[in-house]
Amino acid sequence: MSLQNLLTTWGNNMDAKPLQEYPRPQFVRKSYINLNGWWEYAITVKDVIPEQFDGKILVPFSPESQLSGVGRQLTSKEYLFYRRNFVLPKTFIKNRLLLHFGAVDSTCDVYVNRILACHHEGGYNSFSADITDYVKADGDNELTVRVRDATDAGYQTRGKQSSHRGGMWYTPQSGIWQTVWMESVPAQYIESIKITPDFDNAEVRVDIRCNFNDPVTVIVLDGDNEIAKNDGKGSVVVHFPNNEFIPWTPETPHLYGLRLISRRDRVESYFGMRKFGCAMAGKYRRLMLNNKPYFHNGLLDQGYWSDGLYTAPSDEAMIFDIKTAKSLGFNMLRKHIKVEPARWYYHCDRLGMLVWQDMPSGGTTMGKWTTAYAPFIGISFKDNAYSRFGRKKEESRAMYEREYSEMIDQLYNCVSIAMWVPFNEGWGQFDANRIAQLTKQLDPTRTVDHASGWHDQGGGDVRSLHVYYRNVHLPNDKNRAVCLTEFGGYSYKDQEHSVNPDNTYGYRSFDDLQQYNKGLRELYERDVIPWIARGLSAAIYTQLTDVEDEVNGLLTYDRKVLKVDAEVIRQINSCCNLHKLAELLEQGKYKHTDDWIPRYEETL
Repeated sequence: MSLQNLLTTWGNNMDAKPLQEYPRPQFVRKSYINLNGWWEYAITVKDVIPEQFDGKILVPFSPESQLSGVGRQLTSKEYLFYRRNFVLPKTFIKNRLLLHFGAVDSTCDVYVNRILACHHEGGYNSFSADITDYVKADGDNELTVRVRDATDAGYQTRGKQSSHRGGMWYTPQSGIWQTVWMESVPAQYIESIKITPDFDNAEVRVDIRCNFNDPVTVIVLDGDNEIAKNDGKGSVVVHFPNNEFIPWTPETPHLYGLRLISRRDRVESYFGMRKFGCAMAGKYRRLMLNNKPYFHNGLLDQGYWSDGLYTAPSDEAMIFDIKTAKSLGFNMLRKHIKVEPARWYYHCDRLGMLVWQDMPSGGTTMGKWTTAYAPFIGISFKDNAYSRFGRKKEESRAMYEREYSEMIDQLYNCVSIAMWVPFNEGWGQFDANRIAQLTKQLDPTRTVDHASGWHDQGGGDVRSLHVYYRNVHLPNDKNRAVCLTEFGGYSYKDQEHSVNPDNTYGYRSFDDLQQYNKGLRELYERDVIPWIARGLSAAIYTQLTDVEDEVNGLLTYDRKVLKVDAEVIRQINSCCNLHKLAELLEQGKYKHTDDWIPRYEETL
């Protein structure tokens, strides 16, 4: 079944050089060459670089997307080749030249002037190669990329891509899907940084990895004003004078600048002073922000686009999604089974949007008894039964752990990420308690939802509930915060803005827009608002946008229609305000949280 074309406003206005913004705001240098634009492409059954190419492709859009200009699906038995030439500006090379890929799905080899520069596996994490020894400083250079993508024919990470798309499974995409770019660095340069705000001690620690042994100066800035600085090697701590700083919250997303200066290198970054955690607050264990209970009121965000698939058509398009959610009163997005470009997280950081970050799923195909039927009648399985969960092969589990660790390392400096979600609904799940412990070793500053929705193993910080087709009832869990991590999925189909006029997927369908909005309000009044005072710490509605057959988004797939009544949603969200409850408790207006069960008449 073919899907009808559906362009976003940004895709309709696309030019020949998309996504030109600096792709890595968390680690910025002045040197920068963007390689997005028209490349040559070829799809072959042989693994050798072809003599003839098939045509042009607009990088960084995958060949399966409209915006790529190709519109062809890569099969598991084919190779996708890219080729383009570039000439380096004479003033560009300092000492070393680094080539960066935001993401390539899923296995690739990169050649510079027909010499293998690097091999990479994993379709969601960024990677780089030092190509200094392979380029010509004067003259033309050839850059070639060879890609394989098995999608669901193997066990590799693939998220919600399916070769048999439909329902909750989406069109697969392959190849380059994030920005390709180059930067020049000195021979002795800062390779990476790891920024850890210490909220309680009013300081920030910066762990610096370099290829030299000289000290680095770390400067904290508030706008253009220098706040504090310190020098050191390896790990440098900078303390805020008089212990005074502005905390980062979704309501006040204040960011501090960070500048690192060595003898030959200079890097700009930023951070926010915030603290995530989970602790008792009254009778219930709650999610905490800056040592106070904070209700995470969010939307499931698949990150798919009607014209670009995995790739947003522009920076403004990414900003639109975040701003729309925020304008409706939501304070969190759960990035579902996908890793976004670094700029998406930067916009969440600066606009004030909490992020729950899923690890994209993988493994071999699982039976419906494990993934659907058993969980709906309350049966959970132990996840050391690897075959049941599609993780029989040891190399599959090892691949997951490597890519998961890389993802955490890559996104560690993103201020807005509050929660790591390694597994969703059992898809490719294994040893979830151990993976939760691994997560805490890699990043002790954030909370962990170890098994979102189904097949709970008793670990992590969160008791995670997915509730569809029935009313919410909270379990009693004294050791973890209870969170409604998926619910709703109410559907209303706008035919003019739907890619599939034949099929509709959702959890409750409405033909009338007024009844749809009424249903949403009644859902929150029944399953969310009363439960906040009774221990509910988070609620994540499914979902932000329509995606292909799924028409349960607040926005249509092309982002042209907001299906919900904005004022109704704002009224709902005004009641989902746990930090307001905390303030009332501190003022002594209620003895305990059970006294605060808000109704609209009382809270608006």
